[in-house]
Amino acid sequence: MDAPPGLYIHIPFCRSKCRYCGFYSTTSLDLIGNFLDVLRREMDIYRTGFSEFDTVYIGGGTPSVLSVKDLGAILDVAANRFTVDSRAEITVEVNPADIDLNGLKALRNLRINRINIGVQSFDDDILKFLGRRHNRRQALSALTASERAGFDNIGMDLIYGVPGQEVTSWTDTLHLALSFKPAHLSCYQLTVEPETPLGIGHAKGEISMPEEETLADLFFQTSGIIEKAGYIHYEVSSFARNAELQSRHNQKYWDHTPYLGLGPAAHSFDGCGRWSNYRSLHAYIEDLKREKPPVAASETLTDEQLRLEALFLGLRTKRGIHFEEYKMRYGYNLVSEKAEMISLLAERGFVEIKDGRLKPTLAGMAVADSLALI
Repeated sequence: MDAPPGLYIHIPFCRSKCRYCGFYSTTSLDLIGNFLDVLRREMDIYRTGFSEFDTVYIGGGTPSVLSVKDLGAILDVAANRFTVDSRAEITVEVNPADIDLNGLKALRNLRINRINIGVQSFDDDILKFLGRRHNRRQALSALTASERAGFDNIGMDLIYGVPGQEVTSWTDTLHLALSFKPAHLSCYQLTVEPETPLGIGHAKGEISMPEEETLADLFFQTSGIIEKAGYIHYEVSSFARNAELQSRHNQKYWDHTPYLGLGPAAHSFDGCGRWSNYRSLHAYIEDLKREKPPVAASETLTDEQLRLEALFLGLRTKRGIHFEEYKMRYGYNLVSEKAEMISLLAERGFVEIKDGRLKPTLAGMAVADSLALI
């Protein structure tokens, strides 16, 4: 391992389901106590295989439906079962409808030093279409309260490419978000996930998504506006106010660094294998009650799979892939093996070779998933 692994904890609860969300969660909040009890058991299972972490990310679902006391208990158990670096980046996701100044101050006292707010939009019509519980006023209040509570590493999630969303609505949301000078912005293109209300409506022809050309224009416009404000566009959907404020946890996924995922539907990677937990809270609880890892699927990755994954992930980031490091780690010489394809992509403006790295251009980041096919 080149760097300590990261710890991800999936909180599988939401007060209501958003129209577009494909992440696993349940609205059965009466099961929170049972979940917390077995989460401790899952930590026990992995305390020898994963001993030290320098990032902790509590996501979901909606972690902010838990009380501050419960979130504190999770972090206390993690610190007891594992070694969590004293300088660890500890992030929690929150919904603007759930938080106020006193609650945020209490979160800050738990050693949580990074907060990610699911704003998504400042347009009430867009928020209503997405099925979000909060409104514009609550989003603005949450951002102001987070600053007053002492958080200096505040991230925002925003969504574009929403059916019926005017370009001006999106750019107004961006400019308003930037006025808060957040540490981090994640700007996601709305994705149609099967089995969600959005996916079902789209399949029936009841909902029309924007054309690819429109989405591409929005991607380039988004990057231009945020970079003009001084931010670094360091990954397809991610922007940071400076290099130090890039998400340390998320970079582990893109760098192929090991991570441990706890909770229903969470994924883990130990450097050569990957496994995922049951996408069911009941199955997750039942296995852990029997002291059994709640693993639904696992695989040992071949050298070729690891190499291709590293290529796919690396070309999503501004820094790209270091040729020599890639060769040493995966035993594959991209320069000699893929010279013709790399040259063609460079001629077409999708990649550049700089400082010994293969880097995607902005045009390349717009089609990052396809670049990995080299």
